[in-house]
Formats: sequence, structure tokens, C-alpha cells
Amino acid sequence: MPHSAIKLGWTWTVQLRLRSHRKRAIIQLNLRYCWKEREAGVRLNLGVQTIRLIFDEPQKLRRILLVFKDTENSRTQEFVLRWSPDIRYSSREIVRQQWNFSPPDSVRETEDYPVELSEVKVLELEIVPDKSGGEVRASLVSFRLA
Repeated sequence: MPHSAIKLGWTWTVQLRLRSHRKRAIIQLNLRYCWKEREAGVRLNLGVQTIRLIFDEPQKLRRILLVFKDTENSRTQEFVLRWSPDIRYSSREIVRQQWNFSPPDSVRETEDYPVELSEVKVLELEIVPDKSGGEVRASLVSFRLA
């Protein structure tokens, strides 16, 4: 499904080309296999990370599901989810959320957002892995759209 994926500094840009008969299909983004936790997902670099999805054709989104997991670090993570109807990044914030990871009790964050977005050309997820500035990595297990 991904047309191209380019890592630019701390930003992952993924260009998605969807066939018209599959427009209503669920899009699931797995960028890399996270070998340490033995599950699909991506273990991002240190510092603030951005994953930007650019659609060839504007999309209608009804649901966004995000799953993060960290079994090793106590930290407060923040993420911002934005969308734009154009490639110029005149983005609109969907949600800004913080989560406290505290192993072994609180290790998994699941966020499931029902949305009514039409004409989505760009969807962006920005992750601040540790609000206190610690050197940890965000672990994105799943990024699903419907």
C-alpha cells in the first residue's frame, strides 16, 4: 500500500496511493518490526518524532486508532494528531494527549478516536516521548485509520 517512505531528519513521510475500490478499507501502518518486543510496530529515534501521511487522493476518515507501548521507561509522553485538506500543511489539531508510562503497571496506551473528517490530504502524528526531556524513544505499536 505505501507508495514511498522517506526518513527526513526526525520526520517520517509516507506517501499513500490507494486504489479507488479500496478507499473504505482500513489502513494500517507498520513501519518496521520491533524485534525487542516481538510485535509489529516502530521503535522511533530519540527526541520529538513526526509521522506524516500524505494521501494522493483526499480521504474521508471515521476512526483513528493509536497504540503505544513501553515496558522499560517511566515517562510522560505527549502526542498531537493533526490533519490538513492540502499539502501546504495548513493543519488543524484533532487531539493533544499525554500519557504516563509507569512499568510494570502502566505500559500500554491505546487511543481510539471516532472522527468525521473529509477531504483529508495530510495526517500528521507528532510524538514527544518524554516531556521532561529524557533520552527515551517512543514505541508506536499500531497506527490504524478507517
